[in-house]
Amino acid sequence: MAGRVSGASPTAADSGPDPGAFRALVSRWASGVSVVTAREGDRDTGLTVNALISVSLRPPTLLVSLTHDADSTPVILRTGRFVVNLLGGAQRPLSDRFASTIPSPEKFDGVALHRRGEGPARLDGALAWFECAVEHAYAFADHQLIIGRVVDLEAGPDGAPLLFYRSRYAETTGSDSLTLPPGRR
Repeated sequence: MAGRVSGASPTAADSGPDPGAFRALVSRWASGVSVVTAREGDRDTGLTVNALISVSLRPPTLLVSLTHDADSTPVILRTGRFVVNLLGGAQRPLSDRFASTIPSPEKFDGVALHRRGEGPARLDGALAWFECAVEHAYAFADHQLIIGRVVDLEAGPDGAPLLFYRSRYAETTGSDSLTLPPGRR
């Protein structure tokens, strides 16, 4: 039988399990890594996201979960457009860059990209790109759950994805293979 994580029981001042314990257990779920980009006027924004769900095939729809305080969130809500860039195993530096707290314009310095018309950035080398139109956005806790209908998609190079597991990246060991990080002791 699986055991409880220490600190996982609710307290009188808390309505649920300890956030640290929750994070530790959720890290056992491997997730792909993407960068979500948006554009308003001539200003690009972007951030690393692993909270991405394919919601529907008909119509093709994705859900991303973004913090309220991310600079991309209000841009997406105002413009109604975003691009999901699925990162490949060799794109860890891009993930790190877009996960950093540097201002968005600096995140794009020297980054190879392309776009459709005046749309959001598509980061070169990504495994795939999905341009989405916002269908619904829901505020929940410290996040916005944004549902986007895919209006354009593009395939990039085939290869191993960039994965995040146990709060670390998996290592690419070949064009189609990965090594997951070991558990922490």
